[in-house]
Amino acid sequence: MNPLIEVIDLTYSYQAGSDDEFRALKGVFLQVWPGEMLAITGQNGSGKSTLARHFNGLLTPQSGSVLVEGLSIADKKNTAAIRKLVGMVFQNPDNQLVSSIVEEDIAFGPENLGLPPAEIRKRVDWALDTLNLQHLRKVSPSGLSEGQKQLVAIAGVLAMKPKCIILDEPTAHLDPRGKREVLENIMRLNREEGITIILLTHFMNEVVHCDQMVVMEQGEIKLRGTPYAVFRQKEIILELGLDLPIAAQLATGLRQKGFKIPEDIIHTEELVDCLCQLK
Repeated sequence: MNPLIEVIDLTYSYQAGSDDEFRALKGVFLQVWPGEMLAITGQNGSGKSTLARHFNGLLTPQSGSVLVEGLSIADKKNTAAIRKLVGMVFQNPDNQLVSSIVEEDIAFGPENLGLPPAEIRKRVDWALDTLNLQHLRKVSPSGLSEGQKQLVAIAGVLAMKPKCIILDEPTAHLDPRGKREVLENIMRLNREEGITIILLTHFMNEVVHCDQMVVMEQGEIKLRGTPYAVFRQKEIILELGLDLPIAAQLATGLRQKGFKIPEDIIHTEELVDCLCQLK
């Protein structure tokens, strides 16, 4: 199997060559594999969004390279093909909602691909069904909750049938119910539809559901691996200004109180099972 996305020694600066130059990425190497769910996390300014914007050609490498199914981002002739492969959902869904009716908004992307009307209708129906949004198809996006807006934005990208969807802090402005609904749908797209998911987030309770995670700081990758492997390095995580998952925090507190709780708990369900066995 070849990587879907391959990043090789990628460097990128904002305002390059000026007195205000800021090096956002510093020689990053990364591979994203087909079908995986990858979390990229780090504090604001760590470089995670800049890195992700290279995956579908929103930014072009200043040095190094980014390949999507072997196609170089730097070659503008590849841009259209790459954006069919890799879709992006931004933090604020209002930036992506362009129509007055939900189904028309979802149709916008497929229309831009030049697809025939029958295929557009088929894809809109499929995206609505996949995300359980059929009841909202004739509703104005302006009347939706923030969580529903985010799902419509995801549906618009999904209707273009990309192999990979990047989601940049998709739950940042949502209430707990909205966060849960969006995350469950993202996970379902990955597990049931086989879509590669790249999740940019600083919420560690979302990271634990991913196959792999990357921790960035000051434009560099500091940690990578499965969530279990990364969260074992608690001291480094805390030094980087990040939190542990809530279940891991509770487990640590319980161990300090003398309870025999395993070291590698990161999921709430794992902690509940462990406590039930202790009882």
